[in-house]
Amino acid sequence: MLVENCFNQAFTHKNLKYTKVMIQQVIHPMVKLQRNVQSLIESNIIKSDDKIWKIALLYGDEWQYWKQELLDFGFSTEDPISYLLAVETWDDE
Repeated sequence: MLVENCFNQAFTHKNLKYTKVMIQQVIHPMVKLQRNVQSLIESNIIKSDDKIWKIALLYGDEWQYWKQELLDFGFSTEDPISYLLAVETWDDE
């Protein structure tokens, strides 16, 4: 329902900046991580077959947060990054 409301507002609200913020609020944090990691792959900084722990080298102080999120979703730091990118839907339940 929230996504539908945001979608409707996006096409009826005149303030596009406000609409962009409304839509961004529904993006799951793990999707943002996936996008950032995909960008790193496209920039040839890491490879999809590298282990997830390599992300730690790039995230510095933020790594502890992301590591815990990944563990909570059942990932191991030894899993290839491609496993992270393969997830299509993130469910917090």
